Amino acid sequence: MTFPSDVLRSIHVGAAPMIRYAKTSDDLHIAYQVVGDGPALVYMPHWATHLELLWEEPSSARVLRRLASFARLILFDKRGVGLSDPVPVPVLPTLETWCDDVLAVLEASRTEAAALVASDAGSFVAQLFAALHPSRTSALVLYGSAARLRRADDYPAGLPHHVVDAFLDVVEQSWGTEPVGLDVSDPSAARDESFRAWQTSYQRQSASPGTIMAMMRMVVEIDLRPILPSISTPTLVVHRSGDRWYPIAHGRYLAEHIPNAEFVELEGSEHDIAFGDSQAVILRIEEFLTGASHVPELDRILVTVLFTDIVASTSEASRLGDRTWHGLLDQHDALVQRQLGRYRGRMIKATGDGLLAIFDGPARAVRCAAAIRDALRGFGLDVRAGLHTGEVEMRDQDVTGLAVNIAQRVSSSAAASEILVSRTVVDLVAGSGIEFDARGERQLRGVPGVWQLYSVRA
Repeated sequence: MTFPSDVLRSIHVGAAPMIRYAKTSDDLHIAYQVVGDGPALVYMPHWATHLELLWEEPSSARVLRRLASFARLILFDKRGVGLSDPVPVPVLPTLETWCDDVLAVLEASRTEAAALVASDAGSFVAQLFAALHPSRTSALVLYGSAARLRRADDYPAGLPHHVVDAFLDVVEQSWGTEPVGLDVSDPSAARDESFRAWQTSYQRQSASPGTIMAMMRMVVEIDLRPILPSISTPTLVVHRSGDRWYPIAHGRYLAEHIPNAEFVELEGSEHDIAFGDSQAVILRIEEFLTGASHVPELDRILVTVLFTDIVASTSEASRLGDRTWHGLLDQHDALVQRQLGRYRGRMIKATGDGLLAIFDGPARAVRCAAAIRDALRGFGLDVRAGLHTGEVEMRDQDVTGLAVNIAQRVSSSAAASEILVSRTVVDLVAGSGIEFDARGERQLRGVPGVWQLYSVRA
């Protein structure tokens, strides 16, 4: 079997880079990754991380690849989280000990000095490290960060004590069963059920409930304000104006108290760099670290594209009446979201009476389409589906490109209750046990060439 060269180049796009381990002075193992070329950049995006899972979510992976386009990107899981050695709870290492983890990673990766780019509570380690180890810190970038979380008489930017305590209760009760904090931190992402499922899994696998509770109790008591004047490294503070998780007053305080820090306020309410106008954030970081910035080519990744469509939806709506029909559509949407979560699909958008979704594996995509079709039969709905595997261009939360057009045309060629796929999908799922029936060659409207199509055997 042969593949076009562009497909071969893309097979591993989005896969996590190799995991390596650095050994600390107290004989613990810290998982880390290195990817890209250029000046060294250590990225600390969250408090609890998981190096492999960070690359699974397209928006997160896009930010990581963008950073690696102008820097030698270094990522790590601090002790106690992700793939690094666990630590006993409820007693956790100090911030200073976590700074030692950064030193271990720098030594293992043969990095003399690096820029630290950090956000959220991950920035606490970055701030202290920059103050303690100025010779190992070439620059400091704080995005959506703070020096202190709890409110104090001399720090009104912080959260009231009752809000902090209520949040800790939510963490303890819900960690690993729902995406804690997502509705406040990233409201647009919170509306995506497939992302909510991924975020829940990410949190659960990044840290255990006991570990995260010990961490959060520590985080809310940290106060780094006294050390800010000691940070001598060039510093950039970036904050979105509408950030509800870390309000912008936190960013202004950092910029005012770190000597010669540069402050950049950007529009938006999303706390995570990966959401909202992530391009604007990355361009500011790139310009600060390299002296120049560039708009990259469109982010291209290899995915399997799925289109589904309810057969004869107009006549069914007329027959059933608006109220009954809309009730059926609600059940359709809920069922589809469940199956997408089960098969690691990502909902891109609704398309009339169907959907557009993408998957990181063609076999999962085919099985998800079959599960959706079979389940909807129980509601008296017939759906047709079409799938194709190819490169797509990521545009914020949407996808475009020839692969999308092909999958849409394949779907429109399917009969009622049929799942139709391109030859590319058939070749890629060889050995999966999925069986197909040839449907001959077709010309797909607006797509060059003749395409071999196959029907998934029921």
